[in-house]
Amino acid sequence: METNGDQFAHHTIVKKPKPLICRSWSENYDEVEVPGTPKTPRTSTTPGHEKCTFHHDLELDHRPPTREDMLPDMARSYRLLLSSLGENPDRQGLLKTPERAAKAMLFFTKGYDQSLEEVLNDAIFDEDHDEMVVVKDIEMFSMCEHHLVPFYGKVSIGYLPCGKILGLSKLARIVEIYSRRLQVQERLTKQIAVAVTKAVQPAGVAVVVEGVHMCMVMRGVQKINSKTVTSTMLGVFRDDPKTREEFLNLVHSK
Repeated sequence: METNGDQFAHHTIVKKPKPLICRSWSENYDEVEVPGTPKTPRTSTTPGHEKCTFHHDLELDHRPPTREDMLPDMARSYRLLLSSLGENPDRQGLLKTPERAAKAMLFFTKGYDQSLEEVLNDAIFDEDHDEMVVVKDIEMFSMCEHHLVPFYGKVSIGYLPCGKILGLSKLARIVEIYSRRLQVQERLTKQIAVAVTKAVQPAGVAVVVEGVHMCMVMRGVQKINSKTVTSTMLGVFRDDPKTREEFLNLVHSK
């Protein structure tokens, strides 16, 4: 086993002897949309957006205001929340809490400000080989969209290249893009798999996510030791049981 120098992940390269059937992105998979993202991009011609500061001469897709612009409104909302709880937001311990909470929430959801193209940054390399690449135990932190409380865990990704490989750190970056949003674990798992497919168009992609959800630990059933495991298998990982088994054995090995 080789390590890539990151403390949060290990990667393994395993020889895959049989020839691979390469599939193109457009032929096999539909892109997973982020909830809340309009299907039709909003531009300066969209009613109500004529003066939007995010619309420039190039007619870029509509994007939210800068983070600094959002902080005052978010802080006021947190202040109202504190008051609704019966707290005094002006007492010493809470005086700066609305601003701190707003900044923290923006950090927890920074994935909304990132795109796959920006994160990949051309770190895709031509490489003519048929080896399985597995990066496992990538740390993940996200926010449950149902209760706005955290869930966290680890992600393992495997893919079979078809002439292109991805810089190993970029797999961890892809996890960051989609985990740092309001999420459900099932959708997060699929978004990661689809993003890797879109990036390098491999013969197959496999993703396993193991998460601990604070909405189950702190409220509701309050089962402290419960874990949720989700998986997405695309291409040969879905079609070939032996390839899938090999990946799962690598993921669960010590």
